[in-house]
Amino acid sequence: MSFRSTNQRFLAPFAQGLMIFGIISLCQPWSLFLHQYGVTLTLVGLIAFMVTSKIAPDPDKDEGFIDKSLDTLEINENASQAGSKSGGNT
Repeated sequence: MSFRSTNQRFLAPFAQGLMIFGIISLCQPWSLFLHQYGVTLTLVGLIAFMVTSKIAPDPDKDEGFIDKSLDTLEINENASQAGSKSGGNT
């Protein structure tokens, strides 16, 4: 598992969850500790999300690239053969 896939699968959702938890910590009235550190949690989550959102996901493997290229070559061969047949008839 590459770092990019780990980032997309675990780190970015964790950063989003940390932001949400920080906002909930600010709004709850039961724990003074959570209320005091709610802004800190939200800011850490925001910074983590900004960093993790800049990391691009793994590029998709384009397995059909060779098939598409061969199809294009076949079209070009067919066009050149058709052109040579009509050119000889004039």
